[in-house]
Amino acid sequence: MKKIFVLFIAIITMQGCGPYSFTGVNTTAETFQVNFFRNEAPIVEPGLDYDFTNALQDLIVNQTNLQLVNRNADLIYEGEITDYRVSPMSATADQTAAQNRLTIGVNVRFFNADNPEEDFERKFSFFYDYPAATQLVTVKQTAHEEIFERITQDIFNETLANW
Repeated sequence: MKKIFVLFIAIITMQGCGPYSFTGVNTTAETFQVNFFRNEAPIVEPGLDYDFTNALQDLIVNQTNLQLVNRNADLIYEGEITDYRVSPMSATADQTAAQNRLTIGVNVRFFNADNPEEDFERKFSFFYDYPAATQLVTVKQTAHEEIFERITQDIFNETLANW
């Protein structure tokens, strides 16, 4: 009788444990697609569109069990890069810039075939600060990676993470 009781408790406990995701992803979707994000910013940085599209695909592939497909996906991401600018951020005593800021902005349209109420269009942006004495070309790779990491994570959180 004691073994049956322990077995009963174990079964009840196991049924209370549902699937758990460390990223908070809770979706019935099985597939996703990321359409090419065209670069429509006033300053066009070559390859930025390709790199951003790949960064978003890689993040979703690495943090979910969703399958990447080319069409007819349950979740669709599309949009365009709308902003790419460098602006001075702080001045020195002699009225020159001490620090510059690279800002990248992306307009995203998200479609969920399983739950159309979750569809949206929204702008995401982030920045990278670097010393004014440094040329952008020397920090561009690091800046792009850091900005893409933040923007793609924000998109992921908005579309898939249910915190």
